[in-house]
Amino acid sequence: MGKHGFGIDIGGSGIKGAPVDLRRGKLADDRFRVPTPQPATPDAVAATVREVLDHFKWDGVFGCTFPAVVQHGLVRTAANVDPAWIGTDAHKLLGKATGRDALVVNDADAAGLAEVRFGAAKDRDGVILVSTLGTGIGSALVMDGCLVPNTELGHVEIDGHDAESRAADSAREREDLSWKNWAARLTRYFQHMEALFWPDLIVVGGGVSKQADQWLHLVDVRTEMVPAKLLNNAGIVGAAVLAAEQGGGKS
Repeated sequence: MGKHGFGIDIGGSGIKGAPVDLRRGKLADDRFRVPTPQPATPDAVAATVREVLDHFKWDGVFGCTFPAVVQHGLVRTAANVDPAWIGTDAHKLLGKATGRDALVVNDADAAGLAEVRFGAAKDRDGVILVSTLGTGIGSALVMDGCLVPNTELGHVEIDGHDAESRAADSAREREDLSWKNWAARLTRYFQHMEALFWPDLIVVGGGVSKQADQWLHLVDVRTEMVPAKLLNNAGIVGAAVLAAEQGGGKS
């Protein structure tokens, strides 16, 4: 694996990318951001991804996050992007549109792996659960450094509800919950995750992790729980690392 890789983070509102120092887990240049095209069809997004790569004159393999279940390059779901993505071979699409080898991964998986390699879970063994609390609840499950892809643990049913509909940060804002009341919902969610996976460490990310001092101590779990460190750069870093290690997707 070389010293530098390239990562792109496709989101509902913006597509961001930058070269990444693979040894330090840090961006090697300022991020370049382009608004996500509307509608976010496969061809429109692919053209925007090429724009980001061309901005940096990057011509090697690159990694790309996507807000969906991505199984061996095939997009199985679509959140905040056009439903036309479902069934699309993202590796083939982006490879053809950009002229570079691409590896496409679930956005929470990329961010979670970055936290394990370079962030809050660095040098920790065992089962690590990384949860991103935002519009929904993203999840990454890593065992001794190996990623279990597409866990989608925000959609586990708890007390008759899709978990993220009650415990995501968007639910806190929508219902104007106090930190204490929101933490009670997080306690219910994470205790359920503990019963399923018995993690050795839980890392919580998302924008609200910047305010962890307001609520983290109120979540009653037996597992050590810490805030994420890489924040908005985690997806870019994780995607670049996975692409460098796997050499791009196989279409």
